[in-house]
Amino acid sequence: MQFLPALALAAVAALDTSAGIKRSDPVLVRYVIDGDTIDVAMVGRVRLLGIDAPEIGRGFDTAAPFGRQARDRLAMLVLHRWVRLEREGSRLDAYGRHLAYVVREDGVFVNAVLVSEGLARISARVPLARVGELKAAEREAQLFRRGMWGETPALPPEVSVTKRRTVAPKTSGRYTAKAKKPPKSQRKSRETRRPPAPS
Repeated sequence: MQFLPALALAAVAALDTSAGIKRSDPVLVRYVIDGDTIDVAMVGRVRLLGIDAPEIGRGFDTAAPFGRQARDRLAMLVLHRWVRLEREGSRLDAYGRHLAYVVREDGVFVNAVLVSEGLARISARVPLARVGELKAAEREAQLFRRGMWGETPALPPEVSVTKRRTVAPKTSGRYTAKAKKPPKSQRKSRETRRPPAPS
């Protein structure tokens, strides 16, 4: 039943090409950078127009909830597939990426799919021709509490932590591990540790 609204969105996306939108010839998606950026053959990096997906975190940055899921879903939708880029308005963003809607050869409007699954949200700063479709997809995601509009994301399983010795400062300014005393049952008295006296 949830498939029908997505199918309707795809059909509208296939039929609706407004006057201000320029559609490219089919191009091949080489890489998926994150949940809203792809690398396309003979074009370069393309940022999906009108949406914003959570960041995946690089280096020491922590990934935002649903960032990896958005990237993985985008990869399932477009990686190593032929797509058409629909450009509208400004061609490049502040980072030099091309701005475009992404439509697969079978008519699936990728930007709206990510929004309808709650893996991205609308981020249109200027009026866009397809913002109505994106708003309908976002309402659907919110209504069915999908992705970022639903429950708290599952946290990664906790790593088992082994018991560590406490660290105390040494007089020289360096740190060293404090020696733990063995339990009383394992301690030996001084007399038992001394060798017997010679007779």
